[in-house]
Amino acid sequence: MAGHSQYSNIKHRKALVDSKRSKLWSKLSKAIIVAAKLGGGDPSGNVRLRTAIQDAKAVSLPRENIERAIKKGTGELEGGDVEEILYEGYGPGGVAVLCDIMTDNRNRTAPEMRKLFENHGGKLGSTNCVAYLFERKGLIAVKQSAADLEILMEIALENGADDVTEVGELYEITCTPDMYTTVVDAIEAQSIEIELKQVTRIPSNTVEVDSETAIQVMRLLELLEDHDDIQSVASNVNFSEEQLASFG
Repeated sequence: MAGHSQYSNIKHRKALVDSKRSKLWSKLSKAIIVAAKLGGGDPSGNVRLRTAIQDAKAVSLPRENIERAIKKGTGELEGGDVEEILYEGYGPGGVAVLCDIMTDNRNRTAPEMRKLFENHGGKLGSTNCVAYLFERKGLIAVKQSAADLEILMEIALENGADDVTEVGELYEITCTPDMYTTVVDAIEAQSIEIELKQVTRIPSNTVEVDSETAIQVMRLLELLEDHDDIQSVASNVNFSEEQLASFG
C-alpha cells in the first residue's frame, strides 16, 4: 500500500550529520558504550550492541575505537559514565520533537537543549508531552528498482518485519527494534542494496506546515542533529516534496 515516506523526511538531516564524520564517530561510540553498559560486551547476545557496531562499521569507525567503546561500557576502561535521556518538546508551528540523547553531563546538556529550542521558535516540554505520539521502530528503505516487491516482502516478513510499504520510488520496511538486525541481515544476504537503515521513532500521525514554518522547523532539527549529545531526532512534521527540495 502507498503511504507517507519516513525516508524522505530523514535522509536530508542524515546526510548533513554523516558529512561530519568525526562528530558522527563520537555519537556512534557513545551508542556502543551505552549498549555495552546495558546489555554486556558480547554482541552475539546483545542485539542493541550488535546494531550499534554495524552502524559504526558502516561509516568506517576504526576497529580499535569500537573495542575501546565496548570496554568503556563494560567498565574495563574509564569513560563509560554515559547516560541515555529522552528530551521532548515543540518546534515552530507546534510540531512535536523528540530527541534521543546520550550524555556524560546532564547538567550541561539540559540548558543547551532548552536554549536551542527557545532560540529557534520552539519550547522544551515535560516528560511524555509528545513521546506518546511516537513508536520506536526499525526502518529500512530499498529502491523499487533494486528488488522485486514479492521477493522483498517474503524475505522481510519471514524474518520478522511488521510491514512493507510502497512509497514513491521506495519500499519502506518497518520492524520492532529487536528484529532490526535480523531483517537487515536477511535483505543484505540476498545482495539487495539498502538506501537507509536505522532504528528511529516513527510518529503515529503527521502534521503539515507552511513553507515559512517548514524552514524554521528544518533549521531547528538540523541544529539538534548537529549537537554532540544527540543521537537522533524525530518529529511528526511531514515536509512536502517541494519543501524538501527547497532545503537543498
